[in-house]
Amino acid sequence: MSEAVPNAGAAASDRPAFSPRTILALVLVGVVSFAGLAVLAAYAPEWRGAADPGAHALSSSAVGYKGALVMLKAEGGSAAVSRVTPGLRGPVVRDLMVLTPTPDSRPADVIKFAYEPRLLIVLPKWATQPHPMHLGWVQKIGAETLGVVVTPMLTPWSKKTLLDLRKGADRPKLYGAGGPFQAGTYLPLGSIDRLQTISGDGWAPALVDEQGHMVLAYAKLRPDVLVLADPDLLNNQGLAKLDNARAGMAILNTLRGDHGVTFDVTLTGFGRGRSIGRTMLEPPWLAATLCGVAAAVLMGLHALARFGPVARRDRAIALGKRALVDNSAGLIRMARREAELAPAYATLTRTLAGRAAGVARGADPDRWLADLARRREAAAPEDLNAEAERARTRDDLLAIGRKLYSWRLEITRERR
Repeated sequence: MSEAVPNAGAAASDRPAFSPRTILALVLVGVVSFAGLAVLAAYAPEWRGAADPGAHALSSSAVGYKGALVMLKAEGGSAAVSRVTPGLRGPVVRDLMVLTPTPDSRPADVIKFAYEPRLLIVLPKWATQPHPMHLGWVQKIGAETLGVVVTPMLTPWSKKTLLDLRKGADRPKLYGAGGPFQAGTYLPLGSIDRLQTISGDGWAPALVDEQGHMVLAYAKLRPDVLVLADPDLLNNQGLAKLDNARAGMAILNTLRGDHGVTFDVTLTGFGRGRSIGRTMLEPPWLAATLCGVAAAVLMGLHALARFGPVARRDRAIALGKRALVDNSAGLIRMARREAELAPAYATLTRTLAGRAAGVARGADPDRWLADLARRREAAAPEDLNAEAERARTRDDLLAIGRKLYSWRLEITRERR
């Protein structure tokens, strides 16, 4: 007699590929990862720009201005970076707004800042390209006179602005000539490669070099708008020299007065606009977001533990007696003829009651049930028949139906 050996392969195939704990862990990891990705995507503009080698306050390259920001904070002054365009900014502040446009900046974007209370525009000078071997560094291609480029940016204050470059590198000296820098101000500079100066009918000198050319100028129509012609007084390569760092900080501290300094980075493409993601993650909409997350978690928990059997989809065209009864009932309901079923239900009830109570063969069922109802102190069948005949509404049908059902249970002793 041979003994059956269980099939190990079949038993192994019956086991699920993943345990419920593994599936739950995968789902949790996926949800948390997606939530983290959504938050990072919403706040991505806040962290962009540190690796970009452009001429802005987030850049550590030679033409960047991060060094000026660090030095201002080290001196105890208020210094910040603004990623918001003037149209989206909140209350007006008196901080000195420093703009660092590039040759690629749109004049319309610069002109948006025309109504800033205090404005310093640092003009571009160097043509650069990213360093192929060092991320965040640049290679200088050369200095260019960009008068044609900067003139449209400065249109609100001067119809024509010219830039001029010295030849070679030297150690120029700056002298106060008006505005915030009165006569007697003296700022020696370190080595400057091809010092850039500015000229134009709309500008008045604030700082000039030995030849009387304007290095820092203010607008004649608005003295609180100033232009620094040479960016090497504030950028990282210029601040690397001690004399330039002293001169650059002296310029910023004099212009800011008792207020802070704010460096704009929207002109170089690192602005922060309004987005649905940020709105959902910040008050007052953060509360609604948390409520939505809580509702999603509760729905997930509800889906893990199902209540009752799975609801199976019915046939489009039902079959069998039940479908016939349901269709007939639907037709009667649509025709509003429910009350006309009361007499038929009363007859059916008497028949069922007589059959269950054992009506004698040959006896009159109505008289026999009436006599039985009298002995058991129940309602007379003819009274129930008359009430069924008077039914006119669905509520009447339900009322007489309850009475007939209770009467049958009383007659047959199914309820004691």
